[in-house]
Amino acid sequence: MITINPKELPVMKLQLMLQGAVAPRPVAFASTIDEQGRVNLSPFSFFNIFSANPPILIFSPARRGRDNTTKHTFENVKKVSECVINIVNYDMVQQTSLASVEYPEGINEFVKAGFTELPSEMVKPPRVAESPVQFECRVNQIIELGTEGGAGNLVICEVLRMHIDEKVIGENGLIDPFKIDQVARLGGDWYTRASQGLFEVAKPNQKMGIGVDQIPSDIRLSSILSGNHLGQLGNVEVLPDETSVNEYKLTELAEIFIELEDDATALEQALHHRAVELLNAGNVHEAWLTLLAFNN
Repeated sequence: MITINPKELPVMKLQLMLQGAVAPRPVAFASTIDEQGRVNLSPFSFFNIFSANPPILIFSPARRGRDNTTKHTFENVKKVSECVINIVNYDMVQQTSLASVEYPEGINEFVKAGFTELPSEMVKPPRVAESPVQFECRVNQIIELGTEGGAGNLVICEVLRMHIDEKVIGENGLIDPFKIDQVARLGGDWYTRASQGLFEVAKPNQKMGIGVDQIPSDIRLSSILSGNHLGQLGNVEVLPDETSVNEYKLTELAEIFIELEDDATALEQALHHRAVELLNAGNVHEAWLTLLAFNN
């Protein structure tokens, strides 16, 4: 048995140990606005329900451990005391992770991550249309737990409206855990899918993904690629160069191009299906090479 004095560990290591031990954690996908009405959307796994009467949710946009800066979400709720907490399921997990990229202030993560804004009824911040459950909340109180890097900031939210997709309701009139298909965070890059077990999502914290909005429209609007696939594609920092695409086309995709050279629609679909297989296996770079080969 290892015994640890928290005061003797560097903050970042202590945080990693805590996150590895206290898991799985549900994800609060929080949309907020600033005083100028600019929207921010970001996920937080320091989150849970704490009361039913009144209905209270609490999440914590903690200070960054590496440089003690605060997050846009925290600054927003201090100025505009409203938010929407959107629940994350498996179908949107890659895009949700992409929204955690530390884009500059004023950048709308709905756009960067490829989500759809849905007007709220009681609060100013929009809801995430793709989320199976959305809580419109008034921020009742903010409790700052410290002033050093890693310190939490408890955002105590009272639920004013709860929106539930009918598709996740079971025969008993309650939310069916299999239909809602929620995910939760563990330590590192690990998540768990409630009904199926552990999986990894590459964490984008240390780099700036191009975003779903920068994906070429013929790929972004594909009927074959899912939101999760677009989230993976949008998490790259730069696209492959033309030379790399052409080399990959000649070596790895030659048979597909020869077989379907007279049917552009079938060729594009075949390349998109191949990209899906690559993305499902975590081969994002090769998926990009495959998708870009169609127009090269």
